[in-house]
Amino acid sequence: MVVSTTGTGDPPDTARKFVKEIHNKTLPTDFFAHLWYGLLGLGDSEYTYFCNGGKVIDKRLQELGAQHFYDTGHADDCVGLELVVEPWIDGLWPALTKHFKSLGGQEDMSDSDTLAQASDAPLSMAMKPELLHIQSQVELLSLEDVGKRDSELQEQNETNKNQPSRIEDFDSSLVNSVPPLSQSSLSIPAVSPEYLEVYLQESLGQDENQASVPPSVDPIFQVPISKAVELTTNDAIKTTLLLELDISKVEFSHQPGDSFNVICPNSGSEVEDLLQRLQLADKQAHRVILKIKMDTKKKGASLPQHVPEGSSLQFIFTWCLEIRAVPKKAFLRALSDYTSDATEKRRLQELCSKQGAADYNRFIRDASVCLLDLLLTFPSCQPPLNLLLEHLPKLQPRPYSCASLLHPDKLHFVFNIVELPSNTTAASLRKGVCTGWLATLVAPFLQPNTEVLTADHSDALAPEILISPRATNSFHLPDDLSAPIIMVGPGTGVAPFVGFLQHREKLQEQHPDGNFGAMWLFFGCRHKDRDYLFRHFLKTGVLTHLKVSFSRDAAPEEEEEAPAKYVQDNLQHHSQQVARTLLQENGYIYVCGDAKNMAKDVHDALVEIISKEAGVDKLEAMKTLATLKQEKRYLQDIWS
Repeated sequence: MVVSTTGTGDPPDTARKFVKEIHNKTLPTDFFAHLWYGLLGLGDSEYTYFCNGGKVIDKRLQELGAQHFYDTGHADDCVGLELVVEPWIDGLWPALTKHFKSLGGQEDMSDSDTLAQASDAPLSMAMKPELLHIQSQVELLSLEDVGKRDSELQEQNETNKNQPSRIEDFDSSLVNSVPPLSQSSLSIPAVSPEYLEVYLQESLGQDENQASVPPSVDPIFQVPISKAVELTTNDAIKTTLLLELDISKVEFSHQPGDSFNVICPNSGSEVEDLLQRLQLADKQAHRVILKIKMDTKKKGASLPQHVPEGSSLQFIFTWCLEIRAVPKKAFLRALSDYTSDATEKRRLQELCSKQGAADYNRFIRDASVCLLDLLLTFPSCQPPLNLLLEHLPKLQPRPYSCASLLHPDKLHFVFNIVELPSNTTAASLRKGVCTGWLATLVAPFLQPNTEVLTADHSDALAPEILISPRATNSFHLPDDLSAPIIMVGPGTGVAPFVGFLQHREKLQEQHPDGNFGAMWLFFGCRHKDRDYLFRHFLKTGVLTHLKVSFSRDAAPEEEEEAPAKYVQDNLQHHSQQVARTLLQENGYIYVCGDAKNMAKDVHDALVEIISKEAGVDKLEAMKTLATLKQEKRYLQDIWS
């Protein structure tokens, strides 16, 4: 089993039904006693629940009597999945062979001599007939002729050594390597069998639009953007927009803490540049017909479900393929076979090799290089269209938190316009796939920050976008209204808490004599006068305590003590109240925002607070936090 992790430590959507079934409490403890398995968990240690999707399944299978035939692996996307994935795969085949040999050797083998003879014989001779087909499948997984590969690489190395050195060779980069890598024999992945045949047909002029996007598990709604407001000032480091969607004509229900998906396209100019580089610009309106290659060696080959049948080339690259995806090593390996220049070919082989793992992380993964970057960097690489359709993943929708609940017919969400440096043009900035698209879409009617949403813009200007609900999570207000709540949401992380506060405000109006718990909000931004989001709203009476921090503002001269720079500093400043809320008053803490830095720092601050205020060591404090998570009283809605 290969299991990824999503959300706050949840198994992926495709595993949700399975996980629910195996957690049925009526299952006997020997329910999986017949099962031997191996499991590889995929995760990111920047998140609190590292590899938890795999761990949950692994633990439950053990509780139900299943046994490992092979040790579980936990791969970390923070340092590079391949560091664990590749050795785990390499060790899988010997483990399978050993297991099937032991199964085959158990039948009709009564003495040690017979068993010894069986171990020297071919595996199929010692195996039960019903296991022969499994063995044949294992043998087919011999990846490629190692001798042939090594001789090819040796020849390639000799070619590279004989080439005159250049000044730039002394600097390692995306296009250049340095010794020892540049002089090493390489261990590269086996080339993945190609399995698609692609035919292009001239278009008959059919119209294509957003509604043609590939079908989704969740219902998809087409809704207009009714308002757009810029929440930050012009001199803010990041531009933050609030968008309002009119959902009055669709059945889209949501509650405080929910999130939803926006289905977005790739940048039109990037698609144009990519098709131009692939020499397919003149065929962008052609229909793409896909078939499985008759002679493919790929087992279980099937047509990609995310590519609608008969769509145009331009539509597929715009709405269906994640062209910004960081290429996996298998993709680099495949691209190297279609690269004619010896130096460029060698560099692509280095980047996908075990020996080049550090260069792959530095120049591909950490730099967020995409296919277009590679094709512009390696001009002699001319991949066929089928290769791209086989390797480019599905363009994923982008999730956003619901930021308002005042009007059931309106859906608000907040985002920063993401800007990333381009890897091909040093002077240019690349906008985020979804945030850049949305910003361009609303530019004609974008309102300046007025702290209140003014009248709707003209219906003629209202562009429509596609959204879909996301599976319900636990990031919701507690049923017990008297429970105190701590909310930590710097920047756009404050968005779901606006919904929380609006919901609480409505409840207090309906029940003026009700017993409502205290509400704390720890908010942070760079500058008080540039990106203090929802400033006036947050100062309403619903909040019991509002604690703000401004990381880039200088401290006023009259203040002796330096103000809190970040939300985690403010938590430390109020450590007694935070500890009392969580440990004595059965309170809840919600954290929303950046996973890489903020969420980690807040977690560390909470460990320090509990350790200090409860008088326990840090290990015990971490156990306390783990208990809060289990009780759904420490909840996170975080992203990288």
